[in-house]
Amino acid sequence: MGRVLIVSNRLPFTITRRKDKITLKLSIGGVATGLRGIYKKYNSLWIGWSGLMKERINEEERKKLGKKILEENNCSPIFLSQEEVSKYYYGFCNRTLWPLCHYFTQYVVYDKSFWDSYWKVNELFAQEVSKFVQKGDVIWIHDYHLMLLPRMLREKFSNILIGFFFHIPFPSFEIFRLLPWKKELLEGMLGADMIGFHVYEYVRHFLSSVYRILSYEVRWEEIITPERTIEVDTFPMGIDYFHFSKAIEKEQVRKEVEKFKKKIGNNKIILSIDRLDYTKGIKERLNGFYAFLKVHPEYKERINLIINTVPSRKELERYKTLKKEIEELISKINGEFSTIGWVPIWYFHQELHFPLLEALYLIADIALITPLRDGMNLMAKEFIATKKDGKGVLILSEMAGTSKELREAIIINPHDIEEFVTAIEKALQIPPEEQMMKNKKMQKILKKYDVEWWASEFIKRLKGTKEKRKKRYAKVLKEKEKQKIVKEYIKSKSRLLFLDYDGTLVEFFDTPEEAKPTKRILTILKRLTQDKKNEIILISGRKKETLEKWFSTLGIKLVAEHGAWIKEKEWIRVNKGTQTEWKQELKPLFQLYVNRTPNSFVEEKEFSLTWHYRKVEADLGIIRARELSERVKDLCVKFNLEIIEGEKVIEVKDREISKGNIVGRWLNKKEWDFILVVGDDSTDEEMFKVCNEKVYSIKVGMGASGAKFKVQSPEEVRKLLETFN
Repeated sequence: MGRVLIVSNRLPFTITRRKDKITLKLSIGGVATGLRGIYKKYNSLWIGWSGLMKERINEEERKKLGKKILEENNCSPIFLSQEEVSKYYYGFCNRTLWPLCHYFTQYVVYDKSFWDSYWKVNELFAQEVSKFVQKGDVIWIHDYHLMLLPRMLREKFSNILIGFFFHIPFPSFEIFRLLPWKKELLEGMLGADMIGFHVYEYVRHFLSSVYRILSYEVRWEEIITPERTIEVDTFPMGIDYFHFSKAIEKEQVRKEVEKFKKKIGNNKIILSIDRLDYTKGIKERLNGFYAFLKVHPEYKERINLIINTVPSRKELERYKTLKKEIEELISKINGEFSTIGWVPIWYFHQELHFPLLEALYLIADIALITPLRDGMNLMAKEFIATKKDGKGVLILSEMAGTSKELREAIIINPHDIEEFVTAIEKALQIPPEEQMMKNKKMQKILKKYDVEWWASEFIKRLKGTKEKRKKRYAKVLKEKEKQKIVKEYIKSKSRLLFLDYDGTLVEFFDTPEEAKPTKRILTILKRLTQDKKNEIILISGRKKETLEKWFSTLGIKLVAEHGAWIKEKEWIRVNKGTQTEWKQELKPLFQLYVNRTPNSFVEEKEFSLTWHYRKVEADLGIIRARELSERVKDLCVKFNLEIIEGEKVIEVKDREISKGNIVGRWLNKKEWDFILVVGDDSTDEEMFKVCNEKVYSIKVGMGASGAKFKVQSPEEVRKLLETFN
């Protein structure tokens, strides 16, 4: 098995330098902790920022240090300048992306110099990763700091497997669209083969943004671009369950527990531990506790809130202000409620080492984990995992990704003060037996879906995309096959070419009228028609009047309305028994959807009705199209009609009208030396069905098809036809 190259903003440790002494300090929390065991398991290489500024270490020292860390720790450190850290990390990452993704749009800074630095640092990462890539490697990129990196690496290594995991909330389209660089960021992420999120809500928001901003086809959890297909799915990150479940057995942890118990006595303990951040809802939590003490004075001197804030982004003014506001609020509550010998809130602002952290989990009766918005929140899982005796209550924000898994917790809205009060009161009164029952259920989930499962599942699914792509793209028309087709064409003496128009010879446009043939298309068709060995049939869903107007001077055969009309010398109706009375029943329904859906319109042909929604707001168009399809089903059965769901169109036609019938008719005319059939949508699948092995059938687009080959775009079709000389 090839290596897994883990790429994240930070290494699993921070490098510090004091005078001439270099030390490595393990990073605690989040991605670093979750991945540390995984990268050892997979014998991986980890690439990330060292935490050390370029200004503090010269180039020669950087090379020596990098070599030493690579040899001893299997990590490759990246060194950033003070300006890069300021604009890339503290700038674009933490003053643009972080507040925007957490819905704090009032804090977002739109600074072009931040964006330039972000792009530059992502490029630095791409250069560093490129030094180590070997055949068979898997690259796993992490988080919002490196959204451009998948695309940058894809351009360098077209066949390498790339996974990307987004660890924070992905915001709704209405929020994400505020970014001036939204297209570049999405395209950057789409360089990956597999994109992972913690919960489905973020998947849904991401897919919506891709569809509405980039206009790529989104099919379930797949994104279909002109180049390739990208899979998107949820992978809720777990914890090292075994480590935390054994906390009570560790001697150092037990010592810390005993120290706390001596100070606490019989008081109930509520625990709050967070990184200092405005997204964590610490002020709202304090206000909720304040309200609880006001409403329930009977708990005075019987309860304590232990609150720890871990230092974070100390260089940013907003975080300094937040720290001051939190401390003022704590002083206010303690000042109002304290008595001699009892202070309601114990507060400390420091990073906790593991024995102390685990001891706090163990002594706490209640964990108050109520962020305003959080990608996952592993502390909630850690708290439950430590409760080997099953006693303890988790109060959890519905805005945390973890709330989708830990349904036995008390789930609250962190903005609702009354709900805070009720939740704390309820938590204090839950009988031990009920606590044990609920925690056992949550522990079962945490044990099964631990951090190793999370990483293994993602890597397994990522590798699976390669196999799926092989099957999906087995028919992609490669240069070798193109040359064979051209060679067969040149040596043949009687040729039959069936060419669809919209989406095959020409790209799709907002309105049908805009798709009129260019000079280049007319030249291609004219040249093919002038060769006496060729019989060219242009087959389309368009009206015969439109095809007549555009192509009558070329002398090619024309098929209109999916096979209802044929023109060899003059227009002939194919199915003379075809009825049109059904249109009188369907037209009012189609018009209703035009009235309900701005920018949609109905196109009426002799034997079909088409509802176009290409210019409709994306999500609304999808919903209305589904509704319309459902509503016409009964009428389709009644009148023997067929529903065609095409590229931003819903078309209803007589079931007897078929492109496949037309192709079969021509195939039986005589023995052909060379046959080519090209189309792009579901109506063209009817043509592919009647093709035998001798026929070169080509689908435009990467979706499933019965065609022998696939190409990505109409441009490839035009280029192929231009080689027929």
